[in-house]
Amino acid sequence: MNYYLRLFLFTICFGFLANVHAQKDDAVIESIFDEILTSDACYENLRYLTKQIGGRLSGSPQAAAAVEWSKQVMENYGFDTVFLQEVMVPHWQRGRKEIGRVINSNKLGSFNVAVCALGNSVGTGPDGVLAQVVEVKDFGELANLGRENVEGKIVFFNRPMDPTVIQTFQAYGGAVNQRGSGPSEAAKYGAIGAVVRSVTTSSDNLPHTGSLSYALNVPQIPAIAIGTKDADLLSSLLKDDQDLKFYFETHCQMLEEKLSYNVVGQINGSEFSDEFIVVGGHLDSWDLAEGAHDDGTGCVQSIEVLRVLKALGIKPKRSIRAVMFMNEENGLRGGRKYAELAQKNNEKHLAAMESDSGGFTPKGFSIDGNENIVEKIAGWSPLFKPYKIYEFEKGGGGADISPLKAQEVTLIGFRPDSQRYFDYHHAANDTFEQVNKKELQLGAAAMTSLIYLLDKYGLN
Repeated sequence: MNYYLRLFLFTICFGFLANVHAQKDDAVIESIFDEILTSDACYENLRYLTKQIGGRLSGSPQAAAAVEWSKQVMENYGFDTVFLQEVMVPHWQRGRKEIGRVINSNKLGSFNVAVCALGNSVGTGPDGVLAQVVEVKDFGELANLGRENVEGKIVFFNRPMDPTVIQTFQAYGGAVNQRGSGPSEAAKYGAIGAVVRSVTTSSDNLPHTGSLSYALNVPQIPAIAIGTKDADLLSSLLKDDQDLKFYFETHCQMLEEKLSYNVVGQINGSEFSDEFIVVGGHLDSWDLAEGAHDDGTGCVQSIEVLRVLKALGIKPKRSIRAVMFMNEENGLRGGRKYAELAQKNNEKHLAAMESDSGGFTPKGFSIDGNENIVEKIAGWSPLFKPYKIYEFEKGGGGADISPLKAQEVTLIGFRPDSQRYFDYHHAANDTFEQVNKKELQLGAAAMTSLIYLLDKYGLN
């Protein structure tokens, strides 16, 4: 048989085998979607987590209850092992409801506005903070004002998310530094308080909380978020009344750190049991609502991945873990502890996936890996097209799994449609009722399908 004939026959046979494998993968993925879309498990788990436990701020009794609940759920599903990882977490308490009030404005007099303390902020105490307000859009404007125009005043950071940026997480990234670092930047110039426009494109008076980080060797001043409508109103009043004063009162405080846990469920691998694929979300949430989209959906979707593999009798080659990370919101302690223990125990992780962008309709995945890995994962995209999932591109993985990057682990971020996410992010309307059952299920099915392919084919 000559060389060209052999090459032709090899190509035909290889193509036939590839097609057989593709058909098999099609069938498995279809069974994954069918199982999830005909089961109430994922949605009912979310209902319990949000409605029976509620907001789960690190160090709170609700966070402790969520640890116990997720451990029991995974044990009841019969995963091969379920265990806890100890992690010390910050224990910040909001305290009594906050007060925000515009004082003696020229046009409207005095009136209350909706505010909430920013996470990790110090409180004002019972006397509150009362001072004139200076408005800035960014840290450059603040520096230009200088100490002579800021000292003894409240700095009002009023830079909105850019509505023209289609990728909402990029828009968020363009505005969030005023929340995270703004209070310390203001304190450098002698400010005694900070008011930050809620980081959302929504026009409402639901203030969005979120974490701040105090800089070293800078006075810690109290900081609050204000709803976007009231932010616009305050800005309008300041244009005609430079002497306008603002009062706010908060009773938050940082207490001693508390012991908490990551919760890990595992299905053991049949061939490479010492090689791990992780899928997870963060179990903690802010305290203003129920932590549904952020990140109850990611937690129940991750549990669902393992439940479905087991329900369908799919025996993975590698060990698959669902990890409920603790303390993403105001410390990232759980993600760091998981990576620390992985390194200490010499665990080899093939990949880690995180769902922390809400429970909306799945669009695809972003991949933090080298070009060959991105290309390989993107090569599976035809299998997802029947489910209208198209985006497989280079990008970030997620906050909780980010510490694993130093161990050369491929990181994958589940990416649902994000246009509505920041309507609910860190606000009082992040409730179970805002999650669509089928969207949640479709996301879980997409995640399970990609985990199945990662396990079956690896990344080499």
